Order: sequence, then structure tokens, then C-alpha cells
Amino acid sequence: MLLNVQGAQAYCYTGGKAFDAQLPTLVFIHGAQNDHSVWGLQSRYLAHHGYSVLAVDLPGHGRSKGAAKRSVEELADWLIALLDAAGALRAALIGHSMGSLVALEASQRAPQRVSHLALLGSTYPMKVSDALLEAARSEEQTAIDMVNIWSLSSQTMPCAVPGVSLSGSARRLMQRMSRLNPEQLFHTDFSACNAYAGGEAAARAVSCPTLFVFGGKDIMTPPKSTKLLRETIAHAQTVQVDAGHQMMAEQPDAVLAALRGFLKQDSA
Repeated sequence: MLLNVQGAQAYCYTGGKAFDAQLPTLVFIHGAQNDHSVWGLQSRYLAHHGYSVLAVDLPGHGRSKGAAKRSVEELADWLIALLDAAGALRAALIGHSMGSLVALEASQRAPQRVSHLALLGSTYPMKVSDALLEAARSEEQTAIDMVNIWSLSSQTMPCAVPGVSLSGSARRLMQRMSRLNPEQLFHTDFSACNAYAGGEAAARAVSCPTLFVFGGKDIMTPPKSTKLLRETIAHAQTVQVDAGHQMMAEQPDAVLAALRGFLKQDSA
């Protein structure tokens, strides 16, 4: 599905079903150097079970045009504008890593538009090491290799699809993002995460049903680093899955089960 958002083409995967704004809307938001495809199983299943799905490509990622946004705040404004373009009055926001910060900030900026908030692989502050920031700026392939190693609990993690390597697929996706947008995309994304200073205020403002999904083996955003968010959003539920940072790929069914149960809850 193609939309015009802030004057540029934005792509949303709708899970193989036509988008219907009359159904409950789910917006999936990917993390740094990724695109909508990281939500493949979860977005497609939910699109065929009573929801309308918008799995976005953020600006400068995948099939969405325009320059990559340089701050979480800009991305949140873009996301709200996307809801307007799609005719979605209200939606559940489901974000992973950088995408979780975008969802959190958008929920503060337009609380009346957010029915549910699901934050996967999230933490705040989401600081990025100087070494990784520099690698993303000057040696992007090195940064891709570093993140690929750190994002999976094991480089030999089996995939549910025979003959497919989770590690190889994740690496190729990040390389594809670099080819599509050679303007230091990884550095732009990481810098936005590193600079975001509004997370605690945004968390204090959350009143809708909220879910945290953490990977028990996540070393990018380890569960112990999430204390501030969990204590600030005290009403949130927490689910831990046996995975690293890329939990949607490592444990797709467990992540889907967590989302399905959570989305059945009524919002205010």
C-alpha cells in the first residue's frame, strides 16, 4: 500500500489483505537499518484474523521515499501523519527497538490516536556505544556485522523455514537498506536512538494498555536495562521470550502469541 506522507511516498505492507480503516488497525514499526519485512509472520497472521495492518517502511528505508528522519520526534510526527493519510483514526502501535521509541513518542504526542502500545526489544535511554556509532559512520559493513552478531542469541539459530539462515537473512536485509539509501542510514538511525531524551516523559504519559516483550538473551537491549521503562509504565504487562534482540525472527510464534493475547484487551 502506497501513501503520500509529508509530501513523499510511504510504503506499508498490509499482510496480503486490503486495508480497511473500519477494522481495528495495527501499525508495526521496525528498528534501525530494517524494513517492514521483519514483521512478516506477525503482520500477515493478524491481517487474516480480524485486524487491518500497516507494517511501515520508515522514510529512507525499504520502499518509502524521502530522506531518513534524524530524530525519534520527527519519526513520531511522520507516523501520526501516516495514520492521517491512511484514514486510521486510532491504532495499536507495535514497535521494535528504534521503532519502540517511535511508538512511545507518538503515544505521547497523540494519545487519543493510540489504543494499545507494544514495545519489543525496547529500553530507555537507548544509548549506542561510541565504537558502534563510529563504525556506522565510517565502516557501515563492520557495523552491520557487529549488530548481526549481537542481535541473535546464536549465529547457528535454526530457522523454521528449511534452508534459510536467520543470520544470513538479517545481514542481507541490512545490506539491502544500505544499497537503497547510501546516505549513512545506519548512523542516522543510531544517532536518533542515542539522542532521544524524551522517553521518560513519554512513558509517564502512557495510559493505554501496554506490553513489553523482551528477549531473555538480548544483549542489544538486555532485560535488566529496561527497569526505568517498566517502573514508569507500571500498568504494563511483560512477556519474556527465549531469544536475542531479533525476537520476531528467532521466536516468531512466541511473539505472535504475546501480541494476540495483548490485543484482545479493551482499551479505554
